[in-house]
Amino acid sequence: MTDGGRGAAAVGGTVAAGGMSVELPLWRAISYFRVLALAYALLRYVNSYLHFLHPVAGWIFLGALALWTLATTRAFGNPERCTWYVLGVDLTLAVTGIVMSGVTDTPARINHGAPTLPTIWAAGTVLGFAAKGGWRPAAAAGSVIGVANVLGHGGPTGDNLHNIVLLLVAGCAIGYVIELARASEATLTRALQVEAATRERERLSRDIHDGVLQVLALVQRRGGEPGGAEGIAELGRLAGEQERALRALMTGGPLPAQRAAAPDADEPRDLTALLRPYADERITLSAPGTPVLLPGQAAGELAAAVGAAVDNVRRHAGERARAWILVEDEPEAVTVSIRDDGPGFGPGRLGEAERAGRLGVSQSIRGRLLDLGGTAELYSAPGEGVEVELRVPREGE
Repeated sequence: MTDGGRGAAAVGGTVAAGGMSVELPLWRAISYFRVLALAYALLRYVNSYLHFLHPVAGWIFLGALALWTLATTRAFGNPERCTWYVLGVDLTLAVTGIVMSGVTDTPARINHGAPTLPTIWAAGTVLGFAAKGGWRPAAAAGSVIGVANVLGHGGPTGDNLHNIVLLLVAGCAIGYVIELARASEATLTRALQVEAATRERERLSRDIHDGVLQVLALVQRRGGEPGGAEGIAELGRLAGEQERALRALMTGGPLPAQRAAAPDADEPRDLTALLRPYADERITLSAPGTPVLLPGQAAGELAAAVGAAVDNVRRHAGERARAWILVEDEPEAVTVSIRDDGPGFGPGRLGEAERAGRLGVSQSIRGRLLDLGGTAELYSAPGEGVEVELRVPREGE
């Protein structure tokens, strides 16, 4: 199982866990807005430049504005490229155009509310500050542009004040939304990292339960048997394998058995073939006559969950208890039922086992099925045995 937390990182507030940041579409929108606002400013000037006192100066400014806008289109489409230096130049250009408007235009046109040379292009500057730093830089940039409008173009008129208020409200609102988006992304990233760490701990618990604890159970069973040096050597070999497995788990490397022969996770495997080793004189396996194919990883994990259930039967159901494994191959899912005729258990027994640190059911069975997107249901009552139903949906269902 791969660690899902490795892809959950946020760099500079631009990359969210496992995907694109919610900021990036906003940055692209600002970049498009600047180009459209430039086209609007040029069209406005084409229709009115003959009424200006100094139309050539206006053309020079708009030419510089066009070159700057086109040159910074990519910068305003990405927060990493749009530095504070770029925003500072952008603000300077906007203020210059506003002040020039008071010089190049006629007083009569200014008094009648004629727009400035950059017109709504200046709003793109405020939006850039909002996206980069939040509502405070947006308010500062909007205030600078507002002061330029009041001092350099028309004074404190009703139109000017109205436009300034709209600019500040829009900039601050977008800046505040950006701050909330970044905080939400950071929270989501932390949650995904915690989830990934939890899943990794669960994986370790399952592997330890299925490996180390089973070896300890083998030691206990052989403790009273005469084995001599050969038995001790066998137990030593098994203990060495589990010691190497534990070290591999702690370092994040593959288990020794996995290194020897690790099947392709996507290559189909026959579930029935993986379950046959669990059958013996006490365990009966019933399966379809044709192979029950599942992706390699799903088949291996489901077989391991069945093995954990069978191990519970052998350890807890009693020496004379029998068990039956039934495999059902359906078009939408594969279901495996494990039923025994042991003494069963009462309500609350599983919760007590978890609190005592016995995680065979919660981790080795339910945890595996949860990772596969399946379900694991346990039914039991005193004197009626235990039935475990494991269901794994097929891909695409």
